[in-house]
Amino acid sequence: MDLAYVWFFIVGVLFVGYFVLDGFDFGVGMSLPFLGKDDVSRRQIINTIGPVWDLNETWVIVAGACLFAAFPEWYATLFSGFYLALLVILLALIARGVSFEYRHQRDSLRWKRGFDRMIVIGSALPALLWGVAVANIVQGVPIDQDHEFTGSLLTLLNPYGLWVGVTTLLLFWLHGVYFIALKTDGQVQQDAHALARRLAIPTVVFAAGTVVWTYVIAAGREAPLLWAVIACGVIAALALLASVVANAVKRDGWAFAAGAGTIVFAVLTLWLALFPFVMPSSTDIAYSLTIENASSTDYTLTIMTWAAVIFLPLVLLYQGWTYWIFRKRVTRSRIEKAAALAH
Repeated sequence: MDLAYVWFFIVGVLFVGYFVLDGFDFGVGMSLPFLGKDDVSRRQIINTIGPVWDLNETWVIVAGACLFAAFPEWYATLFSGFYLALLVILLALIARGVSFEYRHQRDSLRWKRGFDRMIVIGSALPALLWGVAVANIVQGVPIDQDHEFTGSLLTLLNPYGLWVGVTTLLLFWLHGVYFIALKTDGQVQQDAHALARRLAIPTVVFAAGTVVWTYVIAAGREAPLLWAVIACGVIAALALLASVVANAVKRDGWAFAAGAGTIVFAVLTLWLALFPFVMPSSTDIAYSLTIENASSTDYTLTIMTWAAVIFLPLVLLYQGWTYWIFRKRVTRSRIEKAAALAH
């Protein structure tokens, strides 16, 4: 297989990894007003992702760098056309990161609540806008013969884009609630189980609509991997239902694993529906960016492949080691004891 096609799938896997890992970070942040009944419980929730949130975000940096190196034409059209949406995502991520670091610097309740709001907004906006962005890439956007985006931010806020955006927001939120239930105890854990049950129905409805709508788009383009789109959509649906059942019987590890599987196959459904395009043109299909006309030279892709073979396993080992070190539950008693020692 041509290396350009290999890198199309590698970039897809990197985005899958990012959405799975930073996805539950977003979900934890969005859950703060619903599960954080007092400052101790809010600290308990935030501390579940405290050691790993910044490590999870590196996946999007790696994915963006690989996209730039492997598909420069795609990168140029994407970032010039989607720059406002991507800027909002960037600012939201900055606000969220700053809030994690500064929230505990003062004892003022007003100070903490201000940063808590920034955490919620900084989690919800990327969860929504990443879905909008990916949906528009799959559906197609106005691109001229010079491969330049001719639309605006409002062009991206179309029905399919917004539907998929709400879907990713709900999936990430549910995924984060599962993580909170897995990593906490006491009232926070009980409230997380209840919140997950309330989120289940709207998440299933929007996810089912996304799978069907994406299939219709892929079928309309006669996508060569339509069978894979169907298979991944079905697996995503089954994984989502399995996570709901696991949460109902309070099997938190299984619920989180099934939630992760849901996101993996949901993103693959969208990615495979795109193949062999990387950015279809809604102006004229002949103006579309494809894997072949948007890729770098074989020499560049060869160097990238060797770099990935050497360094990617090291990154995975380091991240796995980090999760193993911080695998224990964040208990309320531990937070209270730390607060008592601080005073």
